[in-house]
Amino acid sequence: MADAVEEGIGYRAYASEDVVTGEGVAVELPVATTLSRAASGLIDLALELAVLLVAVFAVGPLIAFQSDAVAQAAGLVTSVAVLVVLPATLETLTRGRTVGKLALGLRTVRDDGGPILGRHAIVRALVGFVEIWLLTGVPALVASVATSRAKRLGDLAAGTYVVSQRSRLRLPPPPEMPPPLASWATTADVAALPSGLTVAVRQFLARAGSLPAASREPLARELAGEVRRFVAPAPPDGFHPEYVLAAVVAERRRRDTERLARERALHDRVVGRDPLG
Repeated sequence: MADAVEEGIGYRAYASEDVVTGEGVAVELPVATTLSRAASGLIDLALELAVLLVAVFAVGPLIAFQSDAVAQAAGLVTSVAVLVVLPATLETLTRGRTVGKLALGLRTVRDDGGPILGRHAIVRALVGFVEIWLLTGVPALVASVATSRAKRLGDLAAGTYVVSQRSRLRLPPPPEMPPPLASWATTADVAALPSGLTVAVRQFLARAGSLPAASREPLARELAGEVRRFVAPAPPDGFHPEYVLAAVVAERRRRDTERLARERALHDRVVGRDPLG
């Protein structure tokens, strides 16, 4: 583990790929399973095939007496419009939802958890045309099974993944303030503590009970050493590193909660509450 710190990885080795909010809270967005993604994809494929057939019957009479080159060009344009432009436009307008995803409660989001934009939808649609239509979906299935967030190749290229909106979001339980360190923590400067380090500490504290003693103690001391670089004054001596970590994170959470409450109160006083809630 010391080698990781020497290589510059440091506390980032402990943090998972969770989405981090401004308060340093790791929100574990429920990733859609490969099965649910495949089911939503089949719904979308069926609809796209239906639209494509309607488009072919509509365009057919218009090019019936044209040359083969014109017919091939019209077929290509129609296919691209239905299989690439249509899904990209739909995902852009609905912020990551298609008919299949709507039916199964799924949504495409960016890797940071935010809504996708037009460029993400276009990349996903272009790569999807190749991996799903031209290669019969085999690369998409393999990538979905092999990646941690069930990403297909289009997601890897666009920096997106699919979440399930019908599952509850899971927030790791916040650490409690150790009473002996409360007086120090309330006067300490913890504003400089990076969000990534805060997440690493919270995840360590949540999993500390399941760690073997041989690794739990070194990890606690290593994280406490990282935390000491960003807090002032230094925590008092004689306390276990896990107490120090819990005190710092609990105090930061308390301050962020109070700050958000003040900002909300100021907004309501100046702008007023939204009548629609």
